[in-house]
Amino acid sequence: MSPGSFAVPDQPVYKLAFIGGSLQSAVGYTHYVASTMDHRWELVAGCFSTDRDSNTQTARAYGVPQHRVYDNWEQLLRRETGKVDAVVVLTPTPSHSRIVAACLKAGVAVICEKALAASSDEIEKLRRIELAHNGFLAVTYNYTGYPILRELRRRIQKGELGRILHIQAEMPQEGFIRLDNEGNKPQPQTWRLHDATVPTIHLDLAVHLHQIIHYLTGSRPLQVISDQSHNGWFKEVVDNVSSLCRYSDGVQAQLWFSKSALGHRNGLRLRLYGSEGSAEWEQMNPEELRISRIDGRREIVDRSSPVDVAGAQRYNRFKPGHPDGFLEAFGNLYCDIADCLAQYQQTGKWSSPEVYGSQLSLEGIRMLEAMVASTLSGHWTQVNTPNGGAVKWLKERVYERVG
Repeated sequence: MSPGSFAVPDQPVYKLAFIGGSLQSAVGYTHYVASTMDHRWELVAGCFSTDRDSNTQTARAYGVPQHRVYDNWEQLLRRETGKVDAVVVLTPTPSHSRIVAACLKAGVAVICEKALAASSDEIEKLRRIELAHNGFLAVTYNYTGYPILRELRRRIQKGELGRILHIQAEMPQEGFIRLDNEGNKPQPQTWRLHDATVPTIHLDLAVHLHQIIHYLTGSRPLQVISDQSHNGWFKEVVDNVSSLCRYSDGVQAQLWFSKSALGHRNGLRLRLYGSEGSAEWEQMNPEELRISRIDGRREIVDRSSPVDVAGAQRYNRFKPGHPDGFLEAFGNLYCDIADCLAQYQQTGKWSSPEVYGSQLSLEGIRMLEAMVASTLSGHWTQVNTPNGGAVKWLKERVYERVG
């Protein structure tokens, strides 16, 4: 049984506190279920909402005693430091930076919902605090918790696809354009209807595409050129982006992410083309990987196939033929984070091929800033240029929405 497997005797159960994540939030209940499903974590405290009724109702639903429910996150941090093993930050993205910084300064391990922060300046400051306090900071990029994506990475590492040549990565959704069943316009959370320097859609969706491509290939973005538009009901925000990306190792990529693509509930789809074969995976059919080989053979891989990774016991809460899904993938990530926290508590440092922190988040936000800068300039823009390039464009020019 591999590390992080479920139902392993004598594994510690870590105590969690949530900041944000009420029943009314988009991701709160998902984090609650994912963190607790394999008995690696126990939610014991929280400030789930600034609304008192929601805070109380959420605590009751999550089984958190009322004497450990707090009206504000600052109070939680004062009273729970030293009592919990980690704090999960589930508030809207614009508030992440301040909360994560306070937790790190208090010596509390942090698990933060992506995106870590809304700008490269904020993440650079968080990295300095993290290093100064030797802190623990993990960011929840949950899609690479799918066993079949982990299997795909192993096959790429073994060279089954040959040299990766180009990648098509897309994440279309319909949340800003589709009517509900009664013909009413959608009602997104208020904070999602305000675009700062980097539009919210980039922070919601593009961060996943960046992380997944890095996870699978190890390649890093070098240059981007993008176009963006707004097509749905909310004209004040960007809701559709197409981008061309040049990666290290000569890899080319096309990225498309949207919230105005009717017919797509969550159309996350990956197609990787190599010199010896190609692979395709869709989040709506997450148990299958389609591989095509240079000699014309085609193969469908699932957990019951001859596999290197996806057949591990930790990924088979029940036998193949009974599909796992989004929550189980998220649960896999929480098991990995528990393993990382164990390393950190024992040695003061941690590493994992499955869990990412502030370093990848910084690269990701620089890529997003470069996307916006390229839209403004109409030119290819360098990604990792902290004092120029994309950041220079963003600071020197007034933000313009295109489309």
